[in-house]
Amino acid sequence: MSAASATLAPAQRVQSTASNAGQEFGYPHGHLGHLNADEEDAFRNFKLFLQEKGLYMPGHPASHDDPTLLRFLRARRWIVQDAYEQFKQTEEWRAANQLDILYNTIDTDAYDQSRQLYPQWTGRRDRRGIPLYLFEIRHLDSKTISHYEKTAENTYSRAHPDGSTPPKLLRLFALYENLTRFAQPLCTNLTDRDNAETPITLSTNIVDVSGVGLRQFWYLKAHMQAASQLATAHYPETLDRIFIIGAPMFFSTVWGWIKRWFDPITVSKIFILGAHEVKPALEQFIDPKNIPKQYGGELDFSWGQMPNLDPVIRETAQWENGYTEFPKGPIYWRPYGDGERLECVAVGTVNQKDRLERVCTIPCMYKGQFPAHHGDPGLPSDIAEKVEPASAAPLETETQPAVTTGVKTADAPAVSTNANEGQAGDHAIPDVQGVQNLSIQENDSKTIEILEKSNGAPQQTKAAVA
Repeated sequence: MSAASATLAPAQRVQSTASNAGQEFGYPHGHLGHLNADEEDAFRNFKLFLQEKGLYMPGHPASHDDPTLLRFLRARRWIVQDAYEQFKQTEEWRAANQLDILYNTIDTDAYDQSRQLYPQWTGRRDRRGIPLYLFEIRHLDSKTISHYEKTAENTYSRAHPDGSTPPKLLRLFALYENLTRFAQPLCTNLTDRDNAETPITLSTNIVDVSGVGLRQFWYLKAHMQAASQLATAHYPETLDRIFIIGAPMFFSTVWGWIKRWFDPITVSKIFILGAHEVKPALEQFIDPKNIPKQYGGELDFSWGQMPNLDPVIRETAQWENGYTEFPKGPIYWRPYGDGERLECVAVGTVNQKDRLERVCTIPCMYKGQFPAHHGDPGLPSDIAEKVEPASAAPLETETQPAVTTGVKTADAPAVSTNANEGQAGDHAIPDVQGVQNLSIQENDSKTIEILEKSNGAPQQTKAAVA
């Protein structure tokens, strides 16, 4: 069912407890080059505090880049102590799950399977230069989710996670690593945008919920809740505007769940669009040439496809080793040569053999975006400093034995990222301000039937898109 043909409620801007956050927190405000005096002070104090706690080391490069540190400050409304707590928990979580090693050594097929269950980059950007993602919920049926969860138990990588986070979610965070280490750095270094001096650390998302019944939403509730809460906790301020398209009349019930999974600032950026509002609303923020055709634009891009790259990207990149587009699997950017260019490196494993291939290079327009914290900690030391041609056989290295990320969690909380124990069926998350613990109950068919029959329309709110 297309967005145009779905039965929709009137176009609405979702009300939230942070309805004015758009002006205060909207890009580029609060980002590098656009900090007011109080924000500059908070940023300076935050870095000093992290250094005192042994979580940050200045230098060239520093242990962590400035744009990443600012994400945590914005998420915690510039309160240094709160930002420190969230940052500390994230660093501990990353170390416990060896996120860098996971991203560098995850099986490329497993990675691509995960990509089919979450937002996908279209290869385009919004009018501010922020990468544009598409998420079609109807593809996440019970059969697909069940198969994904089973195969996730046996995902190949060299990471040795501590077992506190389920394998299905670790694979999700490989995709978040792609956002922060590939898509955002790429968009940062494209200068055909306003505020080209300011790094891109956000994403714009079109979420299509057309053709999804309440029963399917209910089945996906635990899956989407756990993913959303962990992302909020460990990848703060990576979401910007979220446009929900194709919302059915019962969506107020679903919205009641969703708005509790995100912090108030993110909630204030979510827009529910009626069928007649889709095209004009999207065009306000996205050039028509970058809007998929099914939503009134000109872009040939369908769910499941690889990105349809912006012509500017194709022209800027110097492709190597036979590449003319970015390959499947994990990839990231790192400094190349004298640092005046960046190289895109394809990593991961193919048939349990390391993949390390240079895909292309681009001019490095923003310095200081690749901290020592990232580097190549997940690559075996004997291949970390060299890049093989794409045609070369997968590299064999003598490293610690590879393991699967699978951990049996039948009797454990579905998600647990800290030492706090949760009850069976609960989704425990870090004790971070603004992120709530929710309990997922067993499927109640009678409740679903009642809600489906009532088909209640979303509560009316003032129509607006800002």
